[in-house]
Amino acid sequence: MKKAIKSVLLSITLLLLFVACGGEKSSETKQAKKVIKVSMKFVDDEQTAKSFKKVVDKINARSNGTLELQLFTSGTLPIGKDSMEQVANGSDWISVDGVNFLGDYVPDYNAVTGPLLYQSFDEYLRMVRTPLVLELNKQAEEKGIKVLSLDWVFGFRSMMTNKAITTPEDMEGLNIRVPTSQLYTYTIKALGGNPVAMPYPDTYAAIQQGVIDGVEGSIMTYYGTKQYENVKEYSLTRHLLGVSAVCISKKTWDSLTDEQRQIIQEEVNAGAEENLESTIVLEKEYTQKLKDYGVNFHEVDAEAFSKAAAPVFNEFPQWTPGIHDKIMEELKKIREDIKAGK
Repeated sequence: MKKAIKSVLLSITLLLLFVACGGEKSSETKQAKKVIKVSMKFVDDEQTAKSFKKVVDKINARSNGTLELQLFTSGTLPIGKDSMEQVANGSDWISVDGVNFLGDYVPDYNAVTGPLLYQSFDEYLRMVRTPLVLELNKQAEEKGIKVLSLDWVFGFRSMMTNKAITTPEDMEGLNIRVPTSQLYTYTIKALGGNPVAMPYPDTYAAIQQGVIDGVEGSIMTYYGTKQYENVKEYSLTRHLLGVSAVCISKKTWDSLTDEQRQIIQEEVNAGAEENLESTIVLEKEYTQKLKDYGVNFHEVDAEAFSKAAAPVFNEFPQWTPGIHDKIMEELKKIREDIKAGK
């Protein structure tokens, strides 16, 4: 009888140990750290990289060890089209890159960021909050892409070249680097240049070797990537707004807890505001620094460039018919609101 009782007690003890061990394992599984890679083309000295590093640090700190975002700058990991593919294919990945790469999945994004549309940052930031653009974000989710932000502005893009440009005719014969994007390719062609697609980190050497005559980009990029060491003419075409979309795989997003999603969204939004404030201040500061480095700034014939760029909106049969007219209608309302102080 005693042996039987001992046997029963031993069985109960082993069962309790098994349950306890299983409980610990389940708890560990719930607390497993989620590692998400963040890829961008921006170098460490550029404001977007600086601002986003703060975002990553704050997310990691607030998550209490349940999230680990790893930031890779300077094109260390795939960027542009390849980065967006990682997002769409469901990798644990965040892409911080041009809105134009969203256009490969939802073409109308390219219309919203088309050439010579906006006269200020405010106009654009109001546009991305319209029902028109919010609907595009829903379409992106259907493609596996969760758009966290379209607000990471880094300035209007202009021409950094080895000759002054004031009219589209001055662009003739110039090889200008563009991202791997139809929008950028068609825009540079329309403005008179020869677009050459290549990763941005390759452009510094490409200019030195004479492969390209220059690049198009913002004042922030011009200074941050030290292109002033190669080319000294900055022509203010302001042909496109330099802005990054922050996108995460929808598969990854859906796998997170509500708290983790809230932390990420809040910090990405706050980072965009900080980045914009810093960009406005630094544009003025960098303009003076670039002049000190011998860079010459040139105003251009804005009307001539606007007319030259107009045909670009007819180059995309995949855009929704009438999308340009809808954008212009929204812009008209936005400009009226701004004028009225709303």
